[in-house]
Amino acid sequence: MAPMGEWVWFLLRWIHFLAGITWIGLLYYFNFVQVPFFAETEPGVRSGAQQKLLPRALWWFRWGAMITFLSGWLYLLGFWVHKVGFAAAGAWGILLGGLLGSIMWANVWFVIWPKNKIVIQNALDTAAGKPANPAAAAAGARGGLASRTNVLLSIPMLFFMGTASHMPSLPVPRSGAVFWVVALVIMALVQINALMGTPGKGAAKPLATVKGTLWAGFVLTVIFYFWFVVMG
Repeated sequence: MAPMGEWVWFLLRWIHFLAGITWIGLLYYFNFVQVPFFAETEPGVRSGAQQKLLPRALWWFRWGAMITFLSGWLYLLGFWVHKVGFAAAGAWGILLGGLLGSIMWANVWFVIWPKNKIVIQNALDTAAGKPANPAAAAAGARGGLASRTNVLLSIPMLFFMGTASHMPSLPVPRSGAVFWVVALVIMALVQINALMGTPGKGAAKPLATVKGTLWAGFVLTVIFYFWFVVMG
């Protein structure tokens, strides 16, 4: 029988997987299914979904993100640091994935959820005969851009999370300081675009479509991978 300590780490990782599947699954549902549906359906159907469906989905979405975030960092700091160490192959990859996931978590709680609360309240108000909130459209667009940014980030995040166990050949960078400065600058640029970019224009234009978002995610994955190779 496995020692108690192994069960603790296994259960923590299992919780991380369950919550992560819930979170990322809903992220893909929103972007691949719900957003195109809302764009094509009648205003009354869209309003009804915003009032009844969206709050339920966002509850599971944001708490899935929270549990994934907390369990992931507990696992990383408690198991990876003390049992494996950051000089091990794959350790830097999973740390990079964890940082990308943390940006995604912040987008959920501090951008996507607050902006969607405005959208939901506007749908409730207009259904009750109250005036529409003129800020609702802009809030929805900003939340949508942050959501598409999370789809983009999820691709390298999942790739580098998997490197810990399945790509031991991933090199450890020779200069940690240089590696992380460049990696963090790249992450910051992507996040600035999510917070300040104009939806559908400029650097945010590729994220206006699912295809463009996926391609951007794959390109970002390749960039990070070759940065590991260059610095290794």
